[in-house]
Amino acid sequence: MHATKWSPDGSIIASSGFDKTIWLWDVEQRSYRAALHGHTSAVFDIAFTPDSRRLLSGSDDATLRVWDVESGQCVHIMKSYVVSLYDIDWSPDGSQIVSGGSDRLVTIWDTTARIPPRVLQDHPWIVFGVAWSPDGRLLASCGWDNTVRIWDASTRTIVQTLRDPNGIETLFYSIAWNPDGILLAGGCYQQGVQVWEVTTGKCQWVGQTDALTRIRQVAWSPDGTRLASCGDDGSVCLWQTSTGTLLTKLPKHRGRAACVAWSPDGTRLASGGRGELFVWDARSGERLYTLSEPNAVVQALAWSPSGMQLLSGGSDGMLRWWDLRRGECVRVRKAHQGAMQSLKLSQDGRLLAS
Repeated sequence: MHATKWSPDGSIIASSGFDKTIWLWDVEQRSYRAALHGHTSAVFDIAFTPDSRRLLSGSDDATLRVWDVESGQCVHIMKSYVVSLYDIDWSPDGSQIVSGGSDRLVTIWDTTARIPPRVLQDHPWIVFGVAWSPDGRLLASCGWDNTVRIWDASTRTIVQTLRDPNGIETLFYSIAWNPDGILLAGGCYQQGVQVWEVTTGKCQWVGQTDALTRIRQVAWSPDGTRLASCGDDGSVCLWQTSTGTLLTKLPKHRGRAACVAWSPDGTRLASGGRGELFVWDARSGERLYTLSEPNAVVQALAWSPSGMQLLSGGSDGMLRWWDLRRGECVRVRKAHQGAMQSLKLSQDGRLLAS
């Protein structure tokens, strides 16, 4: 469930979520009153008009709908076409970028020539994570359809489909290849961190903590021996990749921990959340820096090649440069009209994609 709202007169509660349906509940009767059908994707927000006679709903199907509460009929539809891109990644040679988003597509963009993008279509719902294999031959994508798909980057065909090993329907939010391209890690909704061997499709291990939470991001250490994860409960966890053992659970962010990134030498770990950015000693778990950005949620992170600067993308669309020697933000640039979801540095360290 994504949204729950009281009518201004207090007689009705409306709720909506992933099932594409808006439910109306009669407060006095304490019972279900009506189900409003029409949206073709998740309904993320709803609002009553002041007189309680109309209900507005917004969905990932790119429509805003107006409903008559008494009859349960949709009386107006406003359409738009807005695609949210949730993740991006560079090809190893830096010539291409892959993106995934709310249009359900995995799109490959050429950065060196003005040619049309190539589109991979198979996900029936939102694509939330994309990742290029270290050798550039394969692409991985994941989303809200309980699957991680492995694509041949040249033929654009699916070569492997991975799912939760227990057969549970879940939502995958993040994926990452290990440095040698043999293993793939995924972070999902209430089913922990999952690691597969790509060639066989076999799940190697599942990492769960005490609290069931949405894993927002996973990231391999540069040497591949540890995996970092962060989640909606504010936690940042470090896992032993050979066994799936939980090594460390770092002190929580105040809100959700939205992103995590390793320094180039693997000695430090950065994590971002609501109004704050932490830098940790990856061995001792000591917090080395606490950087404050009170006006935004830090949703994406990237290290400079030297490891002396951090770049962050926020919910306010701003790109920020942090000097760790000075412990402060040294540059701010308006990058996007909406929230920034992903930041990736090219392998040569010259270009940044957002």
